[in-house]
Order: sequence, then structure tokens, then C-alpha cells
Amino acid sequence: MSPILSHESHKSAAHSTINVAAPIDSDEAVRALSRGPVGAFFVAGIAVGLLFLGWLFFYFILFMPRGSIG
Repeated sequence: MSPILSHESHKSAAHSTINVAAPIDSDEAVRALSRGPVGAFFVAGIAVGLLFLGWLFFYFILFMPRGSIG
């Protein structure tokens, strides 16, 4: 392995203006954020729904047929 040379200059991706998003004004920011994180709530709702269906499956298909304990 070759050692990392310290005299090499490193430029991050943010160094170039091509890779940085253009600034927006406050009206555009308010409009973009007005509906809130709808997509995140949608994905979280699907995840919780699948988790609940999995719990129902385990409860009714695996535990209930075995009967009560005791």
C-alpha cells in the first residue's frame, strides 16, 4: 500500500457550485413545507399495518390452535 500523500489537495463535492442546490426564498420554503411529512407518515403507516398483520397471524394461526395453558 502506498501512504496517503499529505500535499495532495482534496476538494469535496460541495466545492463545485454544480453539486450544491440553489438557495430558495422563504415563500418557496413555506410552500414546500406546508403539507408536512406526508410521505413519511404514509410509509410509517404501512410499516405499522404490516407489523400488526404479522402479530394477528402469529396470534390466530400459531397460538390459538394450541389452546389455553393450564
